[in-house]
Amino acid sequence: MNGNPVGILGVPFDEKSSYLRGAAAAPPIIRESLFSEAYNPYSEKGVMVDKAEIRDFGNLSIDSYETIEPQVRQILQKSVRLLSFGGDHSIVYPLIKAYTAYYGKVHILQIDAHGDLYDEFEGDRYSHACPFARIMEAGLAHSLTQVGIRSLTPHQRQQAVRFGVEVIEMRDYVLKKIPSLEGPLYLSLDLDGLDPAYAPGVSHQEAGGFTSRQVIDIIQQLPLPLIGADIVELNPTRDIGGITAALAGKLAREILANMIGG
Repeated sequence: MNGNPVGILGVPFDEKSSYLRGAAAAPPIIRESLFSEAYNPYSEKGVMVDKAEIRDFGNLSIDSYETIEPQVRQILQKSVRLLSFGGDHSIVYPLIKAYTAYYGKVHILQIDAHGDLYDEFEGDRYSHACPFARIMEAGLAHSLTQVGIRSLTPHQRQQAVRFGVEVIEMRDYVLKKIPSLEGPLYLSLDLDGLDPAYAPGVSHQEAGGFTSRQVIDIIQQLPLPLIGADIVELNPTRDIGGITAALAGKLAREILANMIGG
């Protein structure tokens, strides 16, 4: 699998956001940060994330939520492993559907402030508050491990038990609590998993979250290589001085280094 090409893909969709729109504008901003001349192209472990070696599939043209999955599936048929830039977190459900059509069931690590396990939210079963309920009820994942969670409702706690989700709440978090994760492994990184001091440019700023260093440490201890990943919920209208965009680029570089194989 290490020989499979690695690509990036923008998924500019935020119509399932429950509070603020704006995340649809994020993909080109994350892409610009990732390849900015302000930073060198090396990960912390010394892996070069060379723009010339990363296949850029541009941004999807999205007519509706239902058009995301078939477009991603077509790209995956090229035997490529993708880092996708959202968009709101609703996109992870069609992304995982596309992945399972190609890889079979996956293991998922979710970094997030929220469980996103609602059966429905404000009348929408496909809200960005619901994607992991849809993934688990459809039997698309061998396992789901959530870290950084700090806003579970009683309903979401029940859902976690129902679906056998391993939840490591932020109040209980230490790196060694993350279990040994098997492949095929997919990483879903919601930027509101970080404390808003480090990532203010999100729609749902939830205090008490990860530092940048903690998230980098999580990425660096993941087994190699990820079959895919996403970075979601950057809302540029909420960012301050490009802090969150710069962080998203840094995290993208570390994730791509894993996917490249180092």
